[in-house]
Amino acid sequence: MKPWDGLFSEQDLGALLGAVAFAAVKHQDQRRKGHRHLPYINHPVRVAEILWSVGGVRDMTTLVAALLHDTLEDTETTPAEIELRFGPEVLGVVQEVTDDKSLPKAVRKQHQVEHAACASPRAKIIKLVDKICNVSDLINEPPADWPKPRVVAYVDWSELVVAGLRGVNPRLEAMYDDVVRAAHTMLAASNV
Repeated sequence: MKPWDGLFSEQDLGALLGAVAFAAVKHQDQRRKGHRHLPYINHPVRVAEILWSVGGVRDMTTLVAALLHDTLEDTETTPAEIELRFGPEVLGVVQEVTDDKSLPKAVRKQHQVEHAACASPRAKIIKLVDKICNVSDLINEPPADWPKPRVVAYVDWSELVVAGLRGVNPRLEAMYDDVVRAAHTMLAASNV
C-alpha cells in the first residue's frame, strides 16, 4: 500500500500532475531574480511542497492553486484556461492570490496588506508560503541589483502582509517567523 492510497483519487493526482505540467509550460522561459537565475517553476513547486510537508495541507484545490499561483500574474495565461483545465474553484483561489499588474506597484503592495485578512483560508496559506519562499530567496540568493535597503523593505512589507494571514496554519506561521528572524539577523550582520 502506498502512503497516499485512499487519500487521493486518480483524478486528484491527475489534476496535481497536470498543474505541474501546465505551470512548467507557462513559466518555461522565466527565471527567478536571484544571482543563479534558477528556473521560475522551482518557486511554485516549492510553495506546493512546503504546503504539503510543513503545513500538512492535503486539500487538492489548494495544492493545485499553489502550483498555478503565479500563472495569471506573470504569464499570458487567461482565467478561462485555468477554469477549463482545473475548474472554477481552483481559478477562484488563483485569482485571490493574483496581483492586478495594471495597478502601480505601490498600490498593489498596499492592496496585499489591506486584503490579506479578508482572503479565504486557501488563499491565505498560499500567500503565506509565497512570502516564506520569497523572503528565504532574498536572503539566500538576493538579486544582484537589489541593495540592502530594498531587501529590508521587502522583508518588512512581508510582515505587514503576513499579519493579516495569521490564524490559518500555525506550522506555516512558525516557519515564516523563523525565516524572517533569520533574515533580520543576516541583514543586521551584513555590511552590504
